[in-house]
Amino acid sequence: MPTKMLQIPTADGQADAFAAFPDDGVRHPGVLMYADGFGIRPVVREMARELAGHGYYVLVPNFFYRHGPAPVVELPKHIGEEARTAVMARLMPLIEAHTIERTLRDADAYLRFLTAQPGVDAGPVAVTGYCIGGLLAVRTAVAHPGQVAALAGFHAPVGAVGPDNISQLTAQVHFGHAETDLTPEALAELNEALDAAGVDYTSEIYPDTVHGFTMADTDAFNPAALQLHWDHLLRLLGRALGSC
Repeated sequence: MPTKMLQIPTADGQADAFAAFPDDGVRHPGVLMYADGFGIRPVVREMARELAGHGYYVLVPNFFYRHGPAPVVELPKHIGEEARTAVMARLMPLIEAHTIERTLRDADAYLRFLTAQPGVDAGPVAVTGYCIGGLLAVRTAVAHPGQVAALAGFHAPVGAVGPDNISQLTAQVHFGHAETDLTPEALAELNEALDAAGVDYTSEIYPDTVHGFTMADTDAFNPAALQLHWDHLLRLLGRALGSC
């Protein structure tokens, strides 16, 4: 599976990014993938390659590019609980500095760049994300209703966008929540907002999961939940975009 590192021009500089795509000379639907707060690293690159293998051009931007190339903080090979606490202490100021305004400016640049790639189909795109990346994915989909046809978020604080933003979603949606991130009552409130907005969606708590369950380099990893994530994500993309 071909991969490459790219530089995305943005209003605030150059964002480094990872891309994975089929090597068949055919244009494929584009997918903008937002990593979790730990950023682009081997496990995220492998997930992008896996998705690309199903017929998609996958672009993973370093949304912390203003603070340097990925990884913006040093990461151990395995992010255990003790390491996670130390890493998050360094990342939180970056997360807090990543305002809605920055998110939306960057989303414009990322989508413009993705759709301009020679291997990307001219049709609509998908946006998916993990943890904070899921929140960025929702904001991107809300801001680009005519362009984003599919939205997925996993162990992500998607409720933070608020019902007003939820009501603006036009994409087909899947949200996969961790048991530790969302109570059944909070899930019901989120799903009621999606229902009220007429969104075509699935939204569920994945069993026996904690925050970060898709990431194989963390203590939170749950292989069964990762597979459930792939089942839902590929089904969503197939319905909304098709694949080549």
